[in-house]
Amino acid sequence: MASHKRSALKRQREAFEAGFVSMDGIFAQEERRRETLDREREEARRNKACESKNRYATRDEAQSAIAACAAYGTTGLYSYRCSYCNGWHLTSHPRDKGD
Repeated sequence: MASHKRSALKRQREAFEAGFVSMDGIFAQEERRRETLDREREEARRNKACESKNRYATRDEAQSAIAACAAYGTTGLYSYRCSYCNGWHLTSHPRDKGD
């Protein structure tokens, strides 16, 4: 049972306020969390779209790689310009084809 004495209420209030984070602090913390998540998502997107793939300096090199793959039976490849590295990558998705 809580005390009704002024000194006890004052101590309870001070303890509560000491542990209370201001709304500005909560919003700043949430903003940092969102920035971290956005950064992690962008790194994962870049890794999947660019860094985990072979990079070709020119479109002709990418087309030569497609021809070499076709010689071994792999068909349905297309080349596209990467927005991250400005190099060329291969894809099997025709909607992404750059040629």
